[in-house]
Amino acid sequence: MPNSESAKKRVRQNIDRSARNRWRRTKVKDETKLFLKAIHDCDKSAAEKSLRLLSGMLDRFALTPTMHHNTAARRKSRLAKRLNKLTAAKSA
Repeated sequence: MPNSESAKKRVRQNIDRSARNRWRRTKVKDETKLFLKAIHDCDKSAAEKSLRLLSGMLDRFALTPTMHHNTAARRKSRLAKRLNKLTAAKSA
């Protein structure tokens, strides 16, 4: 149990920050699921739109302590690869 006022404040801040980080991670996961569903359904336009939204979201969250910028870049790269594979399969 925190005894000092500063320790009590630190506990409150940690609760708020962890809730905010959980919300951000959930948003990324939900948008990723939408992207993967569009890929699975071979819906190129929906996948492109979803990837655009997801890339912006990852870039914003990479500026915060929620996610490291290399993690965001790696995820964007892997998702773009999947979209490119779908595009190549559609055109072939």
